[in-house]
Amino acid sequence: MQSKLSESFFEQTTQNMLKNKSVYGSVLCVESGDNSISWIGGAGNIVAEDKYYIASVTKLYITAVMLMLRAESRLDFSDKVTKYFPEQLINGIHILDGIDYTKEITITHLLSNTSGIPDYFYYDKAKGEAANGLINGNDDPWPLDKALERVKSLKPKFKPGQSGKVNYSDTNYQLLGGIIEKVAGKSIGDAFDDYIFKPLNLQNTYAYQDINDNAPVPFYYKKQIVHAPKYMASVTAEGGIVSTAKETMIFLKAFFNGFFFPKETIMELKKNWNMIYFPGQFYFGLGLEKLWTPRLISPFKPIGELLGFWGQTGAFAFHNPETDLYFTGTVNQASGFGHSAAFKAMINIIKSV
Repeated sequence: MQSKLSESFFEQTTQNMLKNKSVYGSVLCVESGDNSISWIGGAGNIVAEDKYYIASVTKLYITAVMLMLRAESRLDFSDKVTKYFPEQLINGIHILDGIDYTKEITITHLLSNTSGIPDYFYYDKAKGEAANGLINGNDDPWPLDKALERVKSLKPKFKPGQSGKVNYSDTNYQLLGGIIEKVAGKSIGDAFDDYIFKPLNLQNTYAYQDINDNAPVPFYYKKQIVHAPKYMASVTAEGGIVSTAKETMIFLKAFFNGFFFPKETIMELKKNWNMIYFPGQFYFGLGLEKLWTPRLISPFKPIGELLGFWGQTGAFAFHNPETDLYFTGTVNQASGFGHSAAFKAMINIIKSV
């Protein structure tokens, strides 16, 4: 790939991420598909090799495992969710206007956030208020049974699969994790290990489960450090993977280049985009996100698609097919205010190719 990008350009771009007053540390890894570009660096209070919580970027790993289980004919995305859970656990998680739609929910609905199932953690409070609870020491675990018990007391957002409706809900991915455990016959952490971490020989990537593990750098909510090991250890399927920017890059390139499933499968994941407004405007497909990029940002050079996933901690993993560039890293800020720094960095690099 011919490019005007240089070492100093990448260093300055990473340093510029700190200009966002919410960002205290940033890591950026950039690679091209042909490896003619390969750079990684850190700024502020994080170094390039640091382990960090990738948060909802974990959901891309869930997508990969689900696709592999489907290829093994161990499940189908049209399967009803009720097939995989005991009645007493699953019944009544979607009662809307007096009608129980639980038996209509499919794996596709979960993967695409079109189930209508409310988010167990953020339903009745702003994200800031929920984060403040963790900051103030309310570090409680949220296993699947507790999350579903909470959901049964909440009103769903819409009917499963209702046209044009989408709601970002971590409950969907708690359920997907439970399905993987049922089908694979092992914990979600062990499934990640067997299907992804070991095949890619990832040495610094794992499901966070030991609450005494202090290896991941602590992340921030605004100006405060969040220490929530019990919570992080309990939400493996929705956001509990720890990794580095380099190893997230290895996974990201494998995801888009046929390592886990045929490359053509990406087209299936891109069908039926629905726009979501959390933490910013983006589209959600089938276990895949696409960033919304206004034409005004680059009027003379369209950015094209940025496909991948955001993490609430400020982690990111995206691929730009037009330039064949891949981006991973973190701004380590859970408030949502730091994400724009990562977005600007990616856009600036794409525009400079």
